[in-house]
Amino acid sequence: MSSNPAVETALATNLLVLRSGASMPTLGVGSGKLTGRECESALRAALEIGYRHIDTAQAYDNQPEIGRALTGYDRSKLFITSKLWFGDYTEKKVPAAFDRILRELKCDYLDLLLIHWPDRSVPFAETLGAMQQLVEDGKLRSIGVSNFTIAHLEEALESAEIAVNQVEFHPFLNQSELLNFCTQHQIILTAYCPLGRGLVASNEELQKIGGAHSKTAAQVALRWLIQKGMAAIPKSSSPARLKENAAIFDFTLSPKEMQRIDALNEDRRLINPEWGDFN
Repeated sequence: MSSNPAVETALATNLLVLRSGASMPTLGVGSGKLTGRECESALRAALEIGYRHIDTAQAYDNQPEIGRALTGYDRSKLFITSKLWFGDYTEKKVPAAFDRILRELKCDYLDLLLIHWPDRSVPFAETLGAMQQLVEDGKLRSIGVSNFTIAHLEEALESAEIAVNQVEFHPFLNQSELLNFCTQHQIILTAYCPLGRGLVASNEELQKIGGAHSKTAAQVALRWLIQKGMAAIPKSSSPARLKENAAIFDFTLSPKEMQRIDALNEDRRLINPEWGDFN
């Protein structure tokens, strides 16, 4: 049981309804680059605090550790996301890759499966069709994508209904056009790297806004995302930081404060690997 029932309740009851009808907790915990004992202990701490939305991926190489951390928790109260990696996007490979994800996580179904990065060597329709078959088989609740631009989404939407697009989004990369497009098409935008790899914490404007609410700059940035109708999945292995990130449901940013944060945008992309297709 959480040491702060109010935070635990807030994490469990602040939900976004996906187009599939499933409910996803607005604030989750990311696990990228967390592996081994550090990953397992971080996830156990997050679950103890009250997080129920857990994000992982094939590429993170940490699903067995997460599976161990989930042991003993009511599966029906958890929302678990994973992502397919390059090489497993074809119709033949999706089922086996997905079964491997389930085995590693010790789950008999997944709440959300994403295409981790767009790959035009395999038609989006092929991958999404194989993922939709998993939904029809009762193994998967919702399908989505990650790192998709508007152009990618327009193509993907020709063949499937997409519940979520998970992208880098923070005050210095405010992808407002993408957010508007997703909102118009009933796609929930989930922000990864929402704290800008430390950029948020050191920003004076965010610190000033936080001071007016007795909150940190990080809490202000997360609250800004939530008030935009988005989900956020900040990553941390620190129990203190996990608690800090969770304490964002007891204050509200004013319209002027939201505008001040919007004005920080620099179109500054921090995650831009050689295989990224952002043009």
